[in-house]
Amino acid sequence: MGSGLCKKKPPPEPKEDPAPKHSLVLNLTRRGLKDVPAEAWSQSDLQKLNLSLNCLRSVSPQICVLKNLQVLNLWGNQVLSVSQNQLRSLPWTLSNLLNLRKLNLSNNQFSQLPTCVYSLRSLVFLDLGWNLLENLAENIQNLTELRILILEGNHLNSLPKALCNLSSLELLNVDFNDIKDVPQEFHQLTGLRRLACHPLDSGLHILHNPLMKPTKEVLEGGLNALYSYLRTPA
Repeated sequence: MGSGLCKKKPPPEPKEDPAPKHSLVLNLTRRGLKDVPAEAWSQSDLQKLNLSLNCLRSVSPQICVLKNLQVLNLWGNQVLSVSQNQLRSLPWTLSNLLNLRKLNLSNNQFSQLPTCVYSLRSLVFLDLGWNLLENLAENIQNLTELRILILEGNHLNSLPKALCNLSSLELLNVDFNDIKDVPQEFHQLTGLRRLACHPLDSGLHILHNPLMKPTKEVLEGGLNALYSYLRTPA
């Protein structure tokens, strides 16, 4: 399974998900915003909030008033020529958004995942791609409903064993990190059906890492070969 099959490409701008029927949607993408406007906090029934491609440095704790929010998109909050204007933190009150199902934090400047995210137990989609993450806390196992977890393009050199408890995962993308091995318990992720290459494919995206364990020869056999390798006692 050569590296020529899967060449690194710039991350595409995420496509807008269709709004749920009868939902309230506020689209504030590409407005050059440095702060979230007050109008957002006045819409308590809001279900979808798109703040992508702005210049946000932070998000107000007032976000906790959006109790019905299901989708929050904070993708790519940056001024391209001034990197320090990228989003680096989230308010702890975000943990009050118990109905939140989709959270996009990709293309920002997070060096660690804000603690509040680990409390969002209804999440089924979490995109943390293209940040500065160096590790994940064991608390990642709290997000038991996750079906899609995107961690590509960070600085991860290992994955926590707790990640292996997320049995609902159907897509796990850890490409373009610095991962050298995977936990022995990784074979417990039975919702992953294959080693994937195309960014939109379900399955495990891991080939673009300097893996030493398992070896390239093991990975050439696909996901079943990887899982068999991990089940074999050392």
